[in-house]
Amino acid sequence: MELSTSQVFIRLLIALLLGGLIGMEREGIRRPAGLRTHILVCISSALIMLSGIYLFDLYMGKTSLDPSRLGAQVISGIGFLGAGTILKVNNGVKGLTTAASLWSVAGIGLACGIGFYSGAIICTILILFSLKVFCKIERLIKNKKHESWLEIVCENNPGEIGKIGTALGNKEIQIKQIESNNLNSYDMMEIKLLIILPKSIRIDEVINLVTYIEGVKNVKIE
Repeated sequence: MELSTSQVFIRLLIALLLGGLIGMEREGIRRPAGLRTHILVCISSALIMLSGIYLFDLYMGKTSLDPSRLGAQVISGIGFLGAGTILKVNNGVKGLTTAASLWSVAGIGLACGIGFYSGAIICTILILFSLKVFCKIERLIKNKKHESWLEIVCENNPGEIGKIGTALGNKEIQIKQIESNNLNSYDMMEIKLLIILPKSIRIDEVINLVTYIEGVKNVKIE
């Protein structure tokens, strides 16, 4: 059955709205792929699915054509765009959630293109719920783990980071992430540690512990 112009317009419009909702959430927290990127991915995915349906109607009975094959290429092809949002920052990785949201809006666009509106709308609601609510739950979990950034200014001596790490390790304090930079004077460096404290240790005890390490000049919590 050939789709009318109004049906095509409605499907692309719904793709625009649903992709835009997820894009707005990403834009609100200043991620590399925001409102426009998500809209473009969602609308384009819907159009590709519509193109598959159009080709199927055009050549029906003349050749064996599977309209879903074009859609399958969207799912595999979206990877390059998602990879562009993933950044390695020091010892951590950022952008995985945004990459996943781009992959998700591609799926939503395909659903809109084929006319599966209920699935597309429910999926959008669940994705927005996950991005908004579970973000807060993640923060609560991190707070329960007593995560803190420790900022240390110390002498730029070989093994200085190792001494600090050993002192913290002896108190069963985990180091989750390390960042280090030379200061204006190359004799000094700044170290930032993302640490996880055991429940039995207070943050002021950690500051005192690190302050008395040889070569450490200043310690503070960010």
